[in-house]
Amino acid sequence: MNLQDSGILLYCIAAGAALIYLPFLVVGYGRVSIGYDISAPRAMFDKLPDYAQRATWAHENAFEAFTIFAPAALMAYVTHQNSSLAIGVAIAFVVVRLLYSVFYIFNIPLARSLMFAIGSLCSATLYVLSLLSVNQPI
Repeated sequence: MNLQDSGILLYCIAAGAALIYLPFLVVGYGRVSIGYDISAPRAMFDKLPDYAQRATWAHENAFEAFTIFAPAALMAYVTHQNSSLAIGVAIAFVVVRLLYSVFYIFNIPLARSLMFAIGSLCSATLYVLSLLSVNQPI
């Protein structure tokens, strides 16, 4: 594996971590728009506009998806997965997770669900590629 390919996997992990907080920026905007209560920010949820409530759920789901993706990408990194498939699905994960949040916030459930499925498939692909390479002789 050359440094550029291994770097892509690590950059995708970093990008996936950053994407966790992208929807939270929308939540913050929603909180400010209704009058932010610093003493009880979680109690504000029911008062948030619908888009900010959906952004909260997108933010929470991003944590869940990342906990599956990060180990998959790390496994691909340590097992030297440098195929175009491995790199492609890592990049695809980042793209579809961005779109997932956008579709969630704008309330497009079918597209959101499709992005969730594709992102899950991307993580699963990295696991499978990594596990298959472990069983191959060097």
